[in-house]
Amino acid sequence: MPVLESGFVRPGGLSLHQTRGGRGDPPVLFIHGLGSSGYIEWRFTLPVFARSRRVLAPDLPGFGRSEKPRLPYGLRLFERTIYDYVRTVAEGPADVVGTSMGGRIAIDFALTHPRLVRRLVLVNSLGLGPPRPGPFYPLVAVPRVGEAVLRGLRGALGGLPPALIRKAAGRSRGMSVDPERALGAGYLADLREMHAAEGYHEAYLATVRSLARPDTFSATDLTAHLAEVGVPLLLVWGADDPLFPIATARRAHRLLPNSGLAVIKGAGHTPQVERPDEFNQVVARFLDA
Repeated sequence: MPVLESGFVRPGGLSLHQTRGGRGDPPVLFIHGLGSSGYIEWRFTLPVFARSRRVLAPDLPGFGRSEKPRLPYGLRLFERTIYDYVRTVAEGPADVVGTSMGGRIAIDFALTHPRLVRRLVLVNSLGLGPPRPGPFYPLVAVPRVGEAVLRGLRGALGGLPPALIRKAAGRSRGMSVDPERALGAGYLADLREMHAAEGYHEAYLATVRSLARPDTFSATDLTAHLAEVGVPLLLVWGADDPLFPIATARRAHRLLPNSGLAVIKGAGHTPQVERPDEFNQVVARFLDA
């Protein structure tokens, strides 16, 4: 397997942690989702793509090992950060892969800077229709309640048996596979590290609450705007996603003339983790076409 490097870069004045490796242009930029990081979200993807391409996976501000200052966390900050990162590190257009909230950031980036996006892959993505968030996200959006929930989660990560943590994490992510296989010891260690980091909970809650604002939540469907850009697009969707049902992807595919759709059976919200071999194959075919 190619060696992946972990390090820091300062685009736009913020210290961002990144995982990178491989050779070959254009690079592939991977954008993680809410409550994750580049090295957690794409742990089964980066080593495979680094065999033939340069891969770049930054941690968004406030997440992973990136800087966590007091900032107005939300989509606008994240899109601007990705722009600064691409200009600093990619040195030209990139293929962009975004999942969940990272997919919405990728959409915003493609709409704002279409010349910097060669091909776009959206994985169970926010931004193509309203989500079905279940009880967790509305709960943590409530002031003081969210803080208490995350304090409890931090304690649970340190005290509960690993098997129970994996089961709860798999359920919260809508997984359709055995979490014991998909969420190994390395995942739990990374999750504990992130939740223990000073400033992470504040960044997470600020992000959730920004997404819940009426002006943001009302702009959950950017399909028509994306159709105008015309960037070649692949939708990759776990068939059993409870947060963004497969009907969301099928509708977007019908409305986006330059799009393809790959439905991964037996996967929920995170097909890149639940069915990594199939996920890597369908994305590679699209990017190499």
